[in-house]
Amino acid sequence: MALALLGAALSMAWGGREAFATFGWKFLISTDWDAVNHRFGALVPVIGTLVTALIAMLIAVPVSFGIALFLTEVAPAWLRAPVASAIELLAGIPSIIYGMWGLFVFAPFMAAHVDPWIDAHLGSLPAIGIFFSGPPLGLGMLTAGIVLAIMVIPFISSVMREVFLTVPARLKESAYALGSTTWEVAWHIVLPYTRQAVIGGVFLGLGRALGETMAVTFVLGNAHQLTASLLMPGNSIAAVIANEFTEADSELYRSSLIALGFLLFVVTFAVLVVARLMLRQMERKQGRA
Repeated sequence: MALALLGAALSMAWGGREAFATFGWKFLISTDWDAVNHRFGALVPVIGTLVTALIAMLIAVPVSFGIALFLTEVAPAWLRAPVASAIELLAGIPSIIYGMWGLFVFAPFMAAHVDPWIDAHLGSLPAIGIFFSGPPLGLGMLTAGIVLAIMVIPFISSVMREVFLTVPARLKESAYALGSTTWEVAWHIVLPYTRQAVIGGVFLGLGRALGETMAVTFVLGNAHQLTASLLMPGNSIAAVIANEFTEADSELYRSSLIALGFLLFVVTFAVLVVARLMLRQMERKQGRA
């Protein structure tokens, strides 16, 4: 597995060597993407990838925790299995279906109802208003982040549910016997007991959000422009590669797209390394305890 990862990384780095040699480190900080004049930069798609993934995780993690807690501690026995099966089925829906739903259903809803409200009530606020002001286009980083959140919720909630079920019943029963509420049991008993697996599930969902292509391509707007507003269209690494790889009419153009793929690999690998380090640190703390 390590050799396969190393081979993939080296092949993409070799494919993007012309872009790195031509633009150097400025490829990472440039906002240019001009196929006619052969000027390319990775900053806009990198920021778009990170921002949409961050929005997705801010929404998906608490929702997934609530779903897993409901299915393991609150829902009646007859309801748990059907709801859990339905959530697992959602994980198998192709991403292009989410993208089409986002483009034809969710984006018009955002343009008609959500974006105007956000711009009117949050766009004029000091400091944070710049992130929530803009025309009601429907397509943009906020829409893409919400669609990504809907996509990764089944993955994260399924993992959380499975690990919550591994908590010994005697621990929870003891806490309930001492007068703890359901929330107190979840926060002080269930979550500490399963936190390593929960973090693993969260980073699994983050990896899916970072590498998602088709759904993001449909709803992100595919505009190569750097903007602070979450309501404005943007771009992501996966969307740029999917949209433009077949149109690359020069070696430099193609090399720049492959270099973007290498950067996506690096970002995803860094996320996995951070997750591993966090889990190892937790294991050490538990060992000292």
